Amino acid sequence: MLPMSYQLPAAVALVAGGLITCFAGYRLFRFVLGAYGFLLGALIASSMVGTSETWSLVVAAIAGGAIGALVLVLGYFVGVALVGAGAAAFLLNVIWKPLRGGEPGWVIVIVVAAIGAFAAVWFQRHVLVVATAFGGAWTGMIGAGALMAGKAAKAANTATDVWVVYPTEPAAPGVWIYVVWVVLGFAGMYTQYHTGGGKTSAKRKSKKS
Repeated sequence: MLPMSYQLPAAVALVAGGLITCFAGYRLFRFVLGAYGFLLGALIASSMVGTSETWSLVVAAIAGGAIGALVLVLGYFVGVALVGAGAAAFLLNVIWKPLRGGEPGWVIVIVVAAIGAFAAVWFQRHVLVVATAFGGAWTGMIGAGALMAGKAAKAANTATDVWVVYPTEPAAPGVWIYVVWVVLGFAGMYTQYHTGGGKTSAKRKSKKS
């Protein structure tokens, strides 16, 4: 959660970070780890602080974000595994809701997340290209939705002056949301594979030969 006065810059940051992640996530993966670590740490830290004081929320978000970014950047392979686990769990949730309704059981989530973590470590390049392309596309869409719904969200939250960020829920759910997400995700994959994101090993081999 963040103070309402910070909604616009936070939404812009989500859009910019999401697009960078979508189209250049593999090449800038350490930056992506830092950015998402900051976001995750800020959300966790600010959710643990009361909503009565704006500055306490801001300080908690900055401190938590800095810690989250540091942990993921320094623990590179841990970050890779977390990206794989998170992407797998997120994909499970996206597929499960339309087909079965409700939330998947925690056992299924853990198993799928573990598979995603192992896949990210063993097939690092391809998994990271796919995960950053689709994860970045979704993040950018969340930010764009927050920008479009800014006035309504502000009016609805005047009592607490707090903007609650839900990075896995679109502002206006519908089939078209998933169509746009898939199109953006594949566009990001195509861009990354054709600008060096998926060709690092091939280039190295050609230089050696």
